[in-house]
Order: sequence, then C-alpha cells, then structure tokens
Amino acid sequence: MANELIVSNSEDELQIAILDDRRLVEFHREKKNNQFSVGDVFLGKVRQIKPSLNAAFVDIGYSRDGFLHYTDLGPQFQSLNRYVKSVLASRANITPLSKIQAFDDISKLGRINDVLKINQVVLVQITKEAISTKGQRLQSQISIAGEYLILLPFGNDVSVSRKFKSSEERQLMKRFLEGIKPKNVGLIVRTAAEGCDLQKLKEEATLLLEKWDRLVLEIAEGRVPKKALSELDRTSGLLRDMLSYGFDAIYTDDSEIYEDLNNYLLKFQPHNQKNLSFRKSKSGLFETFGIEKQIKTGFGKTVNMSNGSYLIIEHTEALHVIDVNSGSQRAGDDSPEENSLRVNIEAATEVARQLRLRDMGGIIVVDFIDQRSMENRRKIYEHLKIVMSRDRAKHTILPMSRFGLIQITRQRVRPEINIVTDELCPTCNGTGKIQPTIALIDRIQRNVDYLSRKNHTGKIKLHVNPYVAAYLRQGLPSIRQRWFFKYRKWIRITVSNSLPFTTVRYFGENDEELNLD
Repeated sequence: MANELIVSNSEDELQIAILDDRRLVEFHREKKNNQFSVGDVFLGKVRQIKPSLNAAFVDIGYSRDGFLHYTDLGPQFQSLNRYVKSVLASRANITPLSKIQAFDDISKLGRINDVLKINQVVLVQITKEAISTKGQRLQSQISIAGEYLILLPFGNDVSVSRKFKSSEERQLMKRFLEGIKPKNVGLIVRTAAEGCDLQKLKEEATLLLEKWDRLVLEIAEGRVPKKALSELDRTSGLLRDMLSYGFDAIYTDDSEIYEDLNNYLLKFQPHNQKNLSFRKSKSGLFETFGIEKQIKTGFGKTVNMSNGSYLIIEHTEALHVIDVNSGSQRAGDDSPEENSLRVNIEAATEVARQLRLRDMGGIIVVDFIDQRSMENRRKIYEHLKIVMSRDRAKHTILPMSRFGLIQITRQRVRPEINIVTDELCPTCNGTGKIQPTIALIDRIQRNVDYLSRKNHTGKIKLHVNPYVAAYLRQGLPSIRQRWFFKYRKWIRITVSNSLPFTTVRYFGENDEELNLD
C-alpha cells in the first residue's frame, strides 16, 4: 500500500494531506498567521485565580485567557518562577541555568492560590489550542522538543522511551546523556532515536540548549504578554511530526519547502531522500492527486461507503455521534447476522479514517448495526483497534455494549477541521431560479473576445467545471475550434473539479490570472 505525503503552499495557508493507496486519510490546514500554536511558549500574566477549579486564567495576548490548572504547573514550578523573576530583574547579567539553586518540588495536592497571585508574570506553554468558546490549555512545565530528544528545564533525570527493543541500548543512551547534560536539565529520549548515533544525540542536545538560551533572551526584554519561543515553524513541525513515520513518496509545489524537506531528509533520513519530489501543477497539486474531490465527499454529514452502506456524523458541544446505516448494500447469500458483520467491519474502517481526517477529538460514540453474537461484537471491537493503531493521537476504545455502541475518547489539541461541503448555488444564489445555460456560454464568448483583442498575441487558458469543459469541446466544429478559426490562437481548456458550474477563471501565458476590467 503506497503511503504518500502531499504538501501544497498558498499565500495564506499550508495544506498537508496523507494518502494511503491514493485514499485521503489525514488533512491539515496550517494558517500562516496562527500565532498561538501548540508548543509555543509565552510570557503571560495571571488575570484570574479560581480556587474552586484549582486553576488560573492567564493572559497570553489572545482574545480569551488561557487555562492553567495546578496539576499543569509542573513539580519544579517554584524554581522556574524564581528564575523568570531573576531574568526580568537583571536583564544584562543572566545567570546560566546550570548555576541556579533549584527549589524542592511543589506538593501534588497543593492549591493554586498558594503559588500564584493576580498579575503575577508566569512562563507558560500551549498544550491545546483554543477550541469553541475555550481559550488555550496551558502548562508551566516547559518542554522543548527535537527530532530525538525533549529538553525539560529544571528537570534532572534522563528518561528513555520504553518502546526501545534493546534494553542495552536504553541503558547506554541513558548513561551517555547523564554524562553530558548540564545541571538542572532533564532529557527524554524519543522512540525515533532508536539506533541513532550518540554523536547526533549530543549535537541535538546542544541545539535544544541553544533554543532555551534564545527563549531566556526573549524573556529578558520584559514585555508581557509576549511570545518567548515558537517551538517550530510550520515546515519543521511537519517534518518532526509526520516524516518520522516514513513515506513512499513526498510531493510539494513550493521550492522553499522542498529545500527544507530535502535538507531535513539529508540530515535525519538519507535513505528516504529519493522519495522527495518537487512537482508544480497548473491545476494545483491537490487537484492533480484527486484530493479536492475527496475533501468535498469526505467532510459532509453523510459519508458513503463502497458496499452501499453509509455513515451519518453529527456533532454536539459534548460529543460526536456516528450512526452506521446498511443503506442499499446487497444482502447476498449470507445470514442477516453475517451481512451486518460485513457492514460493521467496513464501517469501523471508515470511522477510523474519518477520525483522522477530521481530527475529531473528545468523546465519540459509534452506533453500529445490532449484532446478536458476542463473538461478532468482539470482532468489530478488535478490528476497530487494529485500524486505529496508525492514528498518532492518543485514544481509548471501549468494547461494544449490548446496544451496539462503541465509545472512543481521542486526544484533541487543535480545533476539529470543519469544511463546509454544501455550496450555495452560484447561479441562483439560493432562489431556485437560474438563467438559461446559453447565457453562460455567451458570457464566456464575450470574455474570450475581449481578452483576445486586449491580449492579441498572448495565450489564453480557461479553468472551468468539467461539464462546461465538455460543452466547449463537443461537436465538429466545437466552440473551441471556432475560437481558433476566429482568433488564430488555440485557447486551452483546463478541467477543475473544485470550480462551481458557472465559475470560469482566465489565465495568461505565464499562468497569471487575467483581469477582465
């Protein structure tokens, strides 16, 4: 099964798609103006303290205050807080982290008003983006992540991922890093470091410490609220979170991103460098790979499956509900119980895809078709666990209840992707009345005539809906052939599935959009 990563860049956002056997399984949109992403570190100010919640609300410059619970302060909060105060007080003479005297850990059962005061300046990190009416979820246990390591200021331990196959390698890395790390610095070795050269770990540890030093210099400026560190730029975040899983092919249409990807693969995954390709497509990279169509068909309320069955997906403030319907699927020669099992197995596969695709989080309840057999209920549950094993988000799946319900909890750190698939009729604007189809062709004819006279020697390219393209090309002579005889130039027609029926875009020789004014 081919596993492909598609990265398309535009003026205002970066679009990322993951395809399994050309089927869209993950889709991400990263706004370039997003100043409050997961992992960003801010110098904020405490606005409210809520003893009943054992939490505080912190102003980090967003329209709503972030939420900081006592349990997210971190055991070494007093040491971090005292260090931030000293940096703000002596901006010209900053004491290195290794020379700070650390305090004892705060009590796990303490109260928020014992350690925080109104208007107190605190260093916080975003762990969950603002969702609906809620602000960001924050923590004061700062972590700076790299490809192989995670640095924890004021930690002292070195922890190695338990997923390492070799216990000898775990112990070797632990002893090596304990010997090179400074005082008051903790390190976590990520699973991606398995088999990594020790020199690379040392180099990355140095880079992470340099990043912490830059964060401290930002704090020293004293402005509150202020972003102290963007943990990652959009390309680095993509690399760290996705490329570690490996892809059979990686495509991008942006030269800058291509260079970043190429340099990253050269440094960390040289064996995968051959899988990277730069591809510029006139109709767009997502259109070329059929992603636009899959987005339109995959984000609606109703999701159809290949056997005629379908899912109904509903969202509420508290949870998501997915209902499995048999639809028009063929009964075949099997018993009703076996037919229901077949539909439920395919539905479980599609549910796993939809959770990744829409990045749905929180509580999800799936209502499968009733199964009388306990064995069949177990099969559906086990199959769902298998197909969700590739989901990077933390999740928990409960066995099917006697009512055919399976409950899932899935980590949510960003707002769910919500794409409106229903389009207002571009011709009637919802009135239900449209102009004659011939009026559209007349409008195209007038625009082509105008552009041909205005741009006499240049080329003209039309991007149109597939139905309009077919109409312009049909017959002998076709409308396009008549244009050739009249204007002595071949007008190219490009099909764009994402364009509404009556929308036509006109482009020149260098793919610049032509002005009709």
